[in-house]
Amino acid sequence: MIETLRQMASSERNRKSRPQAMATKCRRSRTKFTEEQLKILIDAFNKKPYPGYAVKQRLALEVNTEESRIQIWFQNRRARHRFLKRREKNLDLRQDQAYPEENIQGVRDRRCRTSYTSSQLQTLMNAFMENPYPGIDSREQLAEDIGVPESRVQIWFQNRRSRLHIQKKREPEEASAQRQNQGQDL
Repeated sequence: MIETLRQMASSERNRKSRPQAMATKCRRSRTKFTEEQLKILIDAFNKKPYPGYAVKQRLALEVNTEESRIQIWFQNRRARHRFLKRREKNLDLRQDQAYPEENIQGVRDRRCRTSYTSSQLQTLMNAFMENPYPGIDSREQLAEDIGVPESRVQIWFQNRRSRLHIQKKREPEEASAQRQNQGQDL
C-alpha cells in the first residue's frame, strides 16, 4: 500500500514536470533521405569523408536539405565508418577497402568565421543566461531574431557552455593562487 502511494506520487511529480521539459527541449525531427539522396551522399563520402563548406553547400542544394543536416550526416557516417573499422580490427578481419584514406580538411575548406555584432551577442548572452541548453525551437527563433543560420546559433551555445565550464574550473585555481600570494606578502 505504501509502495503504491509512493509510485503514484512519483508518477504525479514526473507528469507535472514533463510538459515544461517537453516545451523547452524539443528535438528536431529525424532527417530521412531517399535512396537517390543517399546515393549522392555516399558517393561524395567515398570521394572525401571530410568535405569542405562549399562541398556541403553544393550537396545541400543537390539533395534539397540544409547544410547543417549534411554536416551531421557526414559526422554520423564517419563515426559509423570508424566503429566498423575498430570492430573488424578486433575480430582480426581484413580492412574494408570501400572507403579511401581519410584526410583532415585543410584551412581553405573551412567555413568562414562567423562575426557577431554587439547587439547579436547581447541577444545570445541574454538567451544563454535564461537557458544554456535551448531546444531547436528556441534556437530557430534566436537565429531568426539575429539573422544567422540556426546551426551557427547551436555552435555558439556549445562554445559558450565550453568556455563557461573552463572558467568555472579556473576560479578555484585562481583563488588558491591569490591566497598563496597573500600568505607570502605577510
